[in-house]
Amino acid sequence: MKAPNRPPRRDRGRRRWAAGLAALVLGATLALPAQAQPATPAPPVASAMDGQLFLQLLIAELEWRRGEAGIAYQLTLDAARRTRDEALFRRSVEIALHGRAGEQALIAARAWREATPLSAEAARHEIRLLLALNRIGEVAAPLRTLLDQSAPAERAGLIAALPQLFQRSPEPRAVATTMESLLQPYLGAPATAAATRIALARLWRAAGDPPRALALLQEAAAADPASPAMPLLAVEMMSDTPAAEALVRAALRAPQADLTLRLAYARALAAAQRYTEAVEQLRLATEAQPTAAAAWLMLGALRVELRDSVAAEQALLRYVELTMTAGSATAPGPASDAEDAHADLPAGTAPDDTEREDDRLTQAWLLLARAAEQRGDLQAAEAWLARIEQPERLLAAQTRRAALLARRGQVEQARALVRAVPVRSEREERARVFAESQVLREVRLWSEAYAVLDAASARFPDDTDLLYERAMMAERLSRLADMERLLRRVIEIEPGHYHAHNALGYVLADRNLRLPEARALILRALELAPGDPFITDSLGWVEFRLGNLPEALRLLRQAHAARPDPEIAAHLGEVLWVKGEREEALRVWRDAKRRDAGNEVLRETLVRLRVDL
Repeated sequence: MKAPNRPPRRDRGRRRWAAGLAALVLGATLALPAQAQPATPAPPVASAMDGQLFLQLLIAELEWRRGEAGIAYQLTLDAARRTRDEALFRRSVEIALHGRAGEQALIAARAWREATPLSAEAARHEIRLLLALNRIGEVAAPLRTLLDQSAPAERAGLIAALPQLFQRSPEPRAVATTMESLLQPYLGAPATAAATRIALARLWRAAGDPPRALALLQEAAAADPASPAMPLLAVEMMSDTPAAEALVRAALRAPQADLTLRLAYARALAAAQRYTEAVEQLRLATEAQPTAAAAWLMLGALRVELRDSVAAEQALLRYVELTMTAGSATAPGPASDAEDAHADLPAGTAPDDTEREDDRLTQAWLLLARAAEQRGDLQAAEAWLARIEQPERLLAAQTRRAALLARRGQVEQARALVRAVPVRSEREERARVFAESQVLREVRLWSEAYAVLDAASARFPDDTDLLYERAMMAERLSRLADMERLLRRVIEIEPGHYHAHNALGYVLADRNLRLPEARALILRALELAPGDPFITDSLGWVEFRLGNLPEALRLLRQAHAARPDPEIAAHLGEVLWVKGEREEALRVWRDAKRRDAGNEVLRETLVRLRVDL
């Protein structure tokens, strides 16, 4: 075995040698069981370590200290084989791994399992090494040992953990095939039937076979309808296997449905931009458990995105109240107008469990500021922003402050505020560019926003987000040739960029240009992002332009039900109006105007159709 490139540092090597030798000496002796000591000392037990063994191990550790890993490995493994001592086998594996000799480590692990066939630890070491060496076909034997030696009560948990063990394998299909054969005996046992099917479902999903995964998950649901793991995996599968949602809904109807599942389902719905349905799940979650702070924060974020500012503030203030009551964040200052009135957290994104509570609270301040802006209460918005002190949130806070200044006509001061935010990396510099352009967009300064993005293009020439934003500003300026050139460049760099496909198709449809091509572009976008309500809206709009009114109405109803955005409402209302269903059209438009009276598409639609709400 090749020795390491250089010996360990002197002090570190001394500690390793002393600790290793102590561990070996202790491991080679017979330890007393972990229980109260008898009143009369037991007679001394002779150590398994004789003088020759002690000398061999001492030499092995000295050679290891000198950087001679190969010699240390051979001496230690020889001692382990002669004594059948698990601590010595463990040490020989460790030495081989430190010397970056995977094959030798595997030899030691196999010798360990042969010497102690009932050792679960030996089997685990061999499995890990086989996986690291990508020898999937040889995993079955040690894994079978591990399963056979596990306690019946623990076996289901061990099986459930197997997918995580294999998650980095470069050959997921080989893993799934091997595991399906190995786990066959556990499919029929009631204690492991569901866990085995769920584990295999995860493995087959990772192997790129969603139908097989779904079939196994359905079998797991039949075997154990109360399994908490089954619907959670079904939630994960919703993005690529829509039929899995039926399992989630069935589990949520059960009396034992818990908050974790409902929040996971709400998160998946929000990720699919099915905001109305996500809000309903969060409403049910907060009714069932009113102190679930994370649910209130998610609910507030979605309400802000849906421009339901009053309900958003109620949810977010409830989150703040729960957080403050728990004492996990700094208490606020004196009551403000914003509190009396009762983001930048991306809508539909639940706070991560590992996230710091003070960061979540900062997200709540940002969202409360946005809700106040939606109500037109700029003073309250500034009051919420004033609470934000975290340096990592400075750009988000300053962007909202700048937007408030710009809306008051202080555009140059707003731009200076954003530009003054320090940046420490290219990523932060890029974020600052987008922040400045966002402020300008919000006050309809399209030329200035385009100039900011255009200036940044020299530094980030192939940044698809930057190209896309430039294209959107070019469209606002009626520079359609530039818009199309930029969007096609985005698609060339990133063929899966569904926003670019959708944007180009929608703009063509909206201007009644090249409608078959527009439809093809939008259909491709929908293939890339199935169910996206804005893309569904685009498809409904192009069908309307093509004269397919029944299909246009079906698609626009679907998009509006998922996300009642004012722009989608404008399109739905127009199709209803043309079809003669004018009462429903007026109702849709009135609801949209209540949410966002300033929406440009909605206003243009009402003016063009001469509708006065």
